Amino acid sequence: MADFFHSGWSIFIAAGTLLSILACFIVAWLTSRAKTATSVDGVVESTGHVWDEDLQELNNPLPRWWLYLFYITCLFGVIYLFLYPGLGTFAGSLKWSSSGQYETEVATIDEVAAPLFAGYLAQEIPAVAANQEALAMGERLFLTYCSQCHGSDARGGRSFPNLSDNEWLGTGDPAYIKNTILNGRNAVMPAMAAAIGNTEADLDAVANYVLSMSGSNHDEALAEAGKPKFAVCAACHGPEGQGNPVIGAPNLTDDIWLYGGSLNSVKTAISNGLNNRMPAFGELLGEGKAHVLAAYIWSLSNTSEKVAEVN
Repeated sequence: MADFFHSGWSIFIAAGTLLSILACFIVAWLTSRAKTATSVDGVVESTGHVWDEDLQELNNPLPRWWLYLFYITCLFGVIYLFLYPGLGTFAGSLKWSSSGQYETEVATIDEVAAPLFAGYLAQEIPAVAANQEALAMGERLFLTYCSQCHGSDARGGRSFPNLSDNEWLGTGDPAYIKNTILNGRNAVMPAMAAAIGNTEADLDAVANYVLSMSGSNHDEALAEAGKPKFAVCAACHGPEGQGNPVIGAPNLTDDIWLYGGSLNSVKTAISNGLNNRMPAFGELLGEGKAHVLAAYIWSLSNTSEKVAEVN
């Protein structure tokens, strides 16, 4: 693919484009100069194409208005390519670009909105969550940047956490939510098959014990056999399986399963490990918008009474 960035390709594209416009102009001009063939009595001759027995195609010249419009189109194409990019790497005399226009529009909007977001940034997130105007702005930000993964109702889906149930892999406090938005997070569970015994029987035993913690369907005998093997998992999930918010280790006792709560799903997670990533939005949003967005997300899992209590 690197060959296509050679300057020769730019010249080839530019030359081909200009020659095509010139060829169109010449063909139209030559066609307009051709004399119309007529019969002895002055009737325009037919091209020989006949439809429905008597509908003939006559050899009439192009209408002048159409011809002039075609010339204007060719001229417009040349002027456009002189002003805007289109001839290979030539940027156009106006130096316009779609990215430049986007950045200009964003800068204009940010200039107008910056004081508004600065005002919210000066407030604590729970205070912002009590402001209905700020929550409406946060909802629009959520629908734009977050709903693709977490859903428009914030209830998530397989591999994407529910943000409305107040059950968090981390602490779930306002600072945690804002930091996650700004910097993103990487969720990694290592493959544990070798650590627990690396046999199908060992996997079955530990998976059944994990399911038993939340009261899910499981085999009692296998769960009992898997209990001592769970010790290697307790380093992250805790001896009772209640998780560790500090490192984002999930609670295994609440019957909330991000990657599926079936026996096969749990066995796959134990055997192969898991890896998921929440992208960072700090550079895209800026701290002010992230602050308002965090207030909206925090409000989803905290009642209005809780918001009032914090304030």
